[in-house]
Amino acid sequence: MKTIFRNRLIFFFLAVVLLWIKTYIIYHIEFDLDISNYIQKVLLFINPISSILVFFGITWFGKGKRFGIYLLLMYAFASFLLYANAVFYRFNDDYLTWPVLTQTENFGSLGASIVDLIAFYDVLYFVDIFLLIFLFLKIKDHWPRKRAHIVLPIAIIFTGIIIFNYNLSEAEKDRPELLERTFDRNYIVKYLGLYNFAIYDAIQNFQLSSQRASASSDDLDNIVNYLDKYTKTPNEELTGVGAGKNIIKIHLESFQSFLINYELHGEEVTPFINSIVNDMQDEFTYFENFFHQTEQGKTADAELIMDTSLFGLPNGSAFVRNSQNVYQPLSAILKQKQGYTSAVLHGDRKSFWNRDEIYKSLAIDEFYHEDYYDMSDHKVINYGLKDKPFFEESIPYLKSLPEPFYAHLITLTHHHPYLIDEEDATIEPAETGDASVDRYFQTARYLDEALEEFFEDLKKNDLYEDSIIMLYGDHYGISNNHNEAMEQLLDIEEMTPFKSAHLQRVPFMIKIPGVEGQGTVDQYTGQIDAMPTLLNIVGIDPLNYVLFGSDMFTEEPKGYVVFRNGDIVTPEFSFIGDIFYDNETEEEIEENAEMANIKKRADSDLLFSDKILTGDLLRFYTPTDDWQPVDPTEYNY
Repeated sequence: MKTIFRNRLIFFFLAVVLLWIKTYIIYHIEFDLDISNYIQKVLLFINPISSILVFFGITWFGKGKRFGIYLLLMYAFASFLLYANAVFYRFNDDYLTWPVLTQTENFGSLGASIVDLIAFYDVLYFVDIFLLIFLFLKIKDHWPRKRAHIVLPIAIIFTGIIIFNYNLSEAEKDRPELLERTFDRNYIVKYLGLYNFAIYDAIQNFQLSSQRASASSDDLDNIVNYLDKYTKTPNEELTGVGAGKNIIKIHLESFQSFLINYELHGEEVTPFINSIVNDMQDEFTYFENFFHQTEQGKTADAELIMDTSLFGLPNGSAFVRNSQNVYQPLSAILKQKQGYTSAVLHGDRKSFWNRDEIYKSLAIDEFYHEDYYDMSDHKVINYGLKDKPFFEESIPYLKSLPEPFYAHLITLTHHHPYLIDEEDATIEPAETGDASVDRYFQTARYLDEALEEFFEDLKKNDLYEDSIIMLYGDHYGISNNHNEAMEQLLDIEEMTPFKSAHLQRVPFMIKIPGVEGQGTVDQYTGQIDAMPTLLNIVGIDPLNYVLFGSDMFTEEPKGYVVFRNGDIVTPEFSFIGDIFYDNETEEEIEENAEMANIKKRADSDLLFSDKILTGDLLRFYTPTDDWQPVDPTEYNY
């Protein structure tokens, strides 16, 4: 044995292989990574090796015995990180992050005693460390005292980098924009590995800390002055008409407005939603020119925009990157001003889009996730619980909430790639030859039927008549990659950038108890305007808060909707990809002073919102004398 391990390279690769195997075993024993295809299996096996080679390669810069000491310390640290995540996952179904490690109050989420989380077999996770220490003590005196030639550590580190780049490229083939969107830590670990996730998480938090540290209250003062100048006065006739009423907000996943009144094979695709628009005008107001304003964050962006009146980030998701920010969210304002209880209901894992962390900063009192629902195989498809059982099982949770409550229900079935069980499909698919687009109409019908059943259940349980009910679409369902199919379905000769932009309409419908609906309203508005609208309805002045939207019912509308990429739509013209278009003719037009002013304001909206998020500027703002900043440690899901 001494003869074999006199070669330090053999000892090195023994350490590499042992940690690699241990990591792979713990992946399978401790974590629920939801491996669903061959490439994910391959990547799960290879993803530990890149970071192991890079960091173990650094130890070669130590002379003689120091190389072994550095290697053992690095091995022990990696093992501790792996085991700490295993223990943390047993209670939280999630992975350790730097914010968790640096905020000691979060360790309370491990339960009454960490000892309770330790399993009898955990000692096996440390046998390899003692084995390496034993070997090191036996053979260290036989190692050369000089440092290894510099070519060796560089070659090892470079090999690790090459493996990582291959790993990342294959991962992004299976899950595009993996690092840009960062919608679930589980995905990062599954595709890139726990060690690479820890490095990525550290880099992200360092960048955020730097941006936060350089920000000041002066930055916010400029933004407040800008908003004071341009924010529109709310509709006084509707101020306070819904004070103290329960609020039920329903998220229509991937639902674009072209579905409303659309017929396929001679049938209405969404007959119930159509009836809200066409036959329930005395109850509901429908904004037909309501646009989503999301980017890479998609659903998470929509939630952020609707509940904070801030735009999402141009890249990635604020739900992940800015979860530790100070916010002045809708739920906290409702709670502090009128005693509302808030709840989010969603039949998916709690860590998706980092909800189990960001909801703490958004002051969500109750989060009903997959652990609260019957997730039997026949009730689950695609991303989670089917909409019909989700709505049905949500009724008891709604009834249990102290009133008044603000409840946000997030649907799932109508989500790309629009999978549906045969027994749930009540309309034939479209016939474009594009499978995803063809199924889109089937899952839209299923969502429509689920919504109709939910409305009946609300009525039976006395939750309908006296509640504010809001329905909204979160983002597009069919991307520009499917233009050929959409041209067939919508009878469009060519899907131009102009037409694509105007297809970004999503539904927004609202019922206010005791107030007659206005039917279909043609005002141009977007998700950024939802929060100030709701605040005014319940009698809370939105002008007291840093909000980028305006009341949708205002008599002096803002007149434009800006997309996250900087495109703009207005009632008269649109600005798409650096070109101005006349809405009526769809022809290119020359820019005038009015257009230039609107473009300048739209750019300022996005710029100032980004500064608030990246600099965490709301920590410098006190909206009212009685305002209490949200304390995330008061919430646990």
